[in-house]
Amino acid sequence: MTCQQTKRRRRRLPWLILAAVLLVPPLFATLIELPLFAAARGAVYRDVGAVPTRRVAIVFGAQVLPGDRLSAALAHRVDAAIELYRAGKVAQLLMTGDNREDTYNEPDAMRDYAIARGIPASAILTDPAGLRTYDSCARARAVYGVGVGEAIVVTQEYHLPRAIYTCVGLGVDAVGFVAAPFSGPRAREAELREHPARWLAWWQITISRPTPPTAR
Repeated sequence: MTCQQTKRRRRRLPWLILAAVLLVPPLFATLIELPLFAAARGAVYRDVGAVPTRRVAIVFGAQVLPGDRLSAALAHRVDAAIELYRAGKVAQLLMTGDNREDTYNEPDAMRDYAIARGIPASAILTDPAGLRTYDSCARARAVYGVGVGEAIVVTQEYHLPRAIYTCVGLGVDAVGFVAAPFSGPRAREAELREHPARWLAWWQITISRPTPPTAR
């Protein structure tokens, strides 16, 4: 090898390292997300008439505003669950979300919203320890025995691959029903957060299998 060729290689080396630093993480992240989208393939429904009948719909929590008002994201999720119930697709709604503080209770706010729209209280279960998607799916299986391991999961489309993948990985045969989207800065923030949340879901199902929290 000539001296000139050696110099060329040395000049290219920093660019090759930079390319590896820039390209390898996104490629690795994409590969991690593939199993989530594979789990959701053919299991996501937008038409209530096409959704297979299951005993329970798992409705994932989201932000509750002051005065126990549901955020747009959460209201759309509960509205979609109500649609499933009225269509006879489910017999029970499992409202799962965050109740770590006495002054903040997602499942109760979701339940009250549904009752105010005609859903009988006897058809609603609440899980106050569904702090994250993994927790909600794990507790649905272990604590509530959802539909002998079958459920319809209800959330926005961007969240459904992770929700379905997680539930299936924990033994709940899940299909998804798409709730209406929401807009604004919180929607953009939620979609950006979804990528690392998918990587964490893969880690939790494949590697760590953490124990879900218990209700306080």
